Amino acid sequence: MGLVHEIDFGTPASTSEKQVTLTVDGKTITVPEGTSIMRASMEAGVEIPKLCATDMVDAFGSCRICLVEIDGRGGTPASCTTPVGEGMVVHTQSERLNAIRRGVMELYVSDHPSGWNETAGTGASEFDKVAAEIGLTEVRYGVEGRNHVAPGNGSLNIDYIARDASNPYFTYDAAQCIVCSRCVRACEEVQGTFALTIEGRGFESRVSAGMHQSFLESECVSCGACVQACPTDALREKSVLQKGMPESSTVTTCAYCGVGCSFKAEMIGEEVIRMVPWKDGKANRGHSCVKGRFAYGYATHKERILNPMIREKISDPWREVTWEEALAHTAKEFRRLQYQYGRGAIGGITSSRCTNEETYLVQKLVRQGFANNNVDTCARVCHSPTGYGLGQTYGTSAGTQDFDSVEHTDVAMIIGANPASAHPVFASRLKKRLRKGAKLIVIDPRRTEMVKSAHIEASHHLALKPGTNVAIVTSLAHVVVTEGLFDEKFIRERCDWSEFQDYAEFVSDPRHSPEEVEKLSGVPAETIRGAARLYATGGNGAIYYGLGVTEHSQGSTTVIAIANLAMLTGNIGRKGVGVNPLRGQNNVQGACDMGSFPHELPGYRHISGDTVRDIYDSLWGVKLDDEPGLRIPNMLDAAVDGTFKGIYIQGEDILQSDPDTKHVSAGLEAMECVVVHDLFLNETANYAHVFLPGSTFLEKDGTFTNAERRINRVRKVMAPKNGLADWEVTQKLAQAMGLKWNYQHPSEIMDEVARTTPSFANVSYDFLDKMGSVQWPCNDKAPEGTPIMHIGGFVRGKGKFIRTEYVATDEKTGPRFPLLLTTGRILSQYNVGAQTRRTENVVWHDEDRLEIHPHDAENRGLRDGDWVRLVSRAGETTLRALVTDRVSPGVVYTTFHHPDTQANVITTDFSDWATNCPEYKVTAVQVGASNGPSEWQEDYEALAKRSRRIEGKMIAAE
Repeated sequence: MGLVHEIDFGTPASTSEKQVTLTVDGKTITVPEGTSIMRASMEAGVEIPKLCATDMVDAFGSCRICLVEIDGRGGTPASCTTPVGEGMVVHTQSERLNAIRRGVMELYVSDHPSGWNETAGTGASEFDKVAAEIGLTEVRYGVEGRNHVAPGNGSLNIDYIARDASNPYFTYDAAQCIVCSRCVRACEEVQGTFALTIEGRGFESRVSAGMHQSFLESECVSCGACVQACPTDALREKSVLQKGMPESSTVTTCAYCGVGCSFKAEMIGEEVIRMVPWKDGKANRGHSCVKGRFAYGYATHKERILNPMIREKISDPWREVTWEEALAHTAKEFRRLQYQYGRGAIGGITSSRCTNEETYLVQKLVRQGFANNNVDTCARVCHSPTGYGLGQTYGTSAGTQDFDSVEHTDVAMIIGANPASAHPVFASRLKKRLRKGAKLIVIDPRRTEMVKSAHIEASHHLALKPGTNVAIVTSLAHVVVTEGLFDEKFIRERCDWSEFQDYAEFVSDPRHSPEEVEKLSGVPAETIRGAARLYATGGNGAIYYGLGVTEHSQGSTTVIAIANLAMLTGNIGRKGVGVNPLRGQNNVQGACDMGSFPHELPGYRHISGDTVRDIYDSLWGVKLDDEPGLRIPNMLDAAVDGTFKGIYIQGEDILQSDPDTKHVSAGLEAMECVVVHDLFLNETANYAHVFLPGSTFLEKDGTFTNAERRINRVRKVMAPKNGLADWEVTQKLAQAMGLKWNYQHPSEIMDEVARTTPSFANVSYDFLDKMGSVQWPCNDKAPEGTPIMHIGGFVRGKGKFIRTEYVATDEKTGPRFPLLLTTGRILSQYNVGAQTRRTENVVWHDEDRLEIHPHDAENRGLRDGDWVRLVSRAGETTLRALVTDRVSPGVVYTTFHHPDTQANVITTDFSDWATNCPEYKVTAVQVGASNGPSEWQEDYEALAKRSRRIEGKMIAAE
């Protein structure tokens, strides 16, 4: 086996300015010093055969296939590990080289069934192609190697190692492994899990997952990097082995989290065979996670509703109707409600799972067609504080960096986020940077995977009491200011100095000292001081935060505190720094960009602005209301009060995702026309009068905007199974209500966005196809987009320091409810699970569990796996316990992926003071032994059975 060299043949390994000129097969090429011969040859258009080399990982030099000859040097060095030299003359083809390559491949093939045994694999692997490319036609050593099926009766060789088919998505066939280590290196270098290794020696060498474990039992996270790296059929998707190699492909964008990974959807006809991470995807750079790579099966799941349905009362059975009848009925009902109860009696909710174009149309329908501003989006319950906090301090409602920026980060601070579970592709990039020496600070009540895992460990873990974020971040600022660690030059040049002086006086108050904040947060004072000093003095400092910041009663205040901290230390406006919200859903950024809030038009322009409204008044031919509309909580309040009667919900299950489930159900039940536009009969649909079937990301054209403001194309790879893409459904509803919409393609909708929204002025489908993707603002000032914001100055002019007073939440623990509940996600599942629960991902997480510290469990007589009753002031549920020290004493934690648990039955109606973002992360609870499901869970099971009967009848009818 060759030694690992820090040379990546796929991209220039050196950032050196020095250039080297050489000749490859008679072609002259100039490349940066340090580039490998293999890479230089590729630049010259010369492909060198290879097996162990791939641009995913560092060069290895073990397969001995990519050998070359160099004039003046003896031997035949491996091109992947040999750097170029000035004046070097390289030959990649000769009789000598061809003979060596054929000899090496003969040895591989003699012990390898693929291509020589048509039942062994796909017959289309890199291995098979290389064998054909070098002209191997016979094997002098025979093909009865120990890995083969014995000839004759077809019985297995006694030493044959059976396939490991434990993983639901791919198999490992040791017989076809050539021990090139590409899978092991991909697991280490790309994913950072270190789940694979090579065990044994010589002919006994094999890839092993963990310590003689199956892939399913091991630490493998099923990201697919090993499968993508494998040059043989040793690791292969089950879909490919079952259905054959794809015949066509289309590049599109993942519809899960806010990373926005690009994939090639590889097809046979209109059937997806596999999703392959696209190496030119600028958000993911060819990597993926288990959800994006494998969990697309929900698109063809039998429970999808494909025909519109209506019913008079929610107690009535559903009745299938045509699209025309469903839309006409909806339009008639909405007009009736407005005539009877007033113009503001109806509204809409846009979806962060739908495209920019589709969310734009829903807010346009509400403003133009409903003649009010009663439109909101799921960002209300996740990242609305980001918009407010960053808007106030920096002047724009979005993160400041691109994901590539992390490669220049020296100190990363993660607050209220677990990217290893919720944003795994970004987490892999961050882990790679940490393995190269960057430092990490984690502020989180739990000991997440980011605190300590394979080959990484946080320098500081601030395991704070839930609800004390503001106190902690303000205390970090206290240390920076009182110890003189702030960047005075940056602040004087880029911020308002008088506001800074006021802020510095505020944070210098002894009540913000680490010693005082320790009493509130439980974090040792020295840990706070150490983290502050590291962030302020450790070089480029970047902050990444998630819902553990925003979903609090002081969510907006914490975002402001984070923005203050970055300005204090000058960590804004260049590579490797910044304030970066890790957006939860695939298009939560885009939904906000498109004007989905009741007070803002597209581009975050307030509805009260006459100049902005004039743009739309003229284009849409109506006079827009200048008063902000109702937020989601206000709509539900008004429904209970009897003044809000109808709602159009695009791709959002508010009964499961929004807080205080009892209040949500009461609001929905009080409405006279609830329209749910979705893929499945979700929990909200139990209260719906109209169900409009939705389409998946595979069935539509459009764009998503990810957490780094990157606008990515979504491309249709199959016809909508319901007959219409979601934008077409909204357009037909608008037409039924009398609006003269006539978009022929989503590109025309984006053209309208570009005409009316300055930050999108230069965005078009043609431009996106040319560039691959682009980050807004994209206009004449930034014609190719803006990877990094606030270079040289803030969008608002001067950065604004704002005092961040800590105000304890009204949700208090006490004798009745002594524990604090916080919530989050797990890697294999996504949000309320509507998509992932309908895939094989349920293998890893088929139920929500309650994490509880051993001390708290022992005090309650609970053991791991026991059923427990979880009770708050708002409600109760039951689930099984997971006894673990990942949570601190006094804190419990659960996920919210399964509707039969519904963690939001427990959460209260407390919310962020500025945006009404619910306080999901702090709920006072009691935990005790349970004898069975709670009352609402029994009611839910009855409803679920009824829904399954309905779906079963529909499936049978088809």
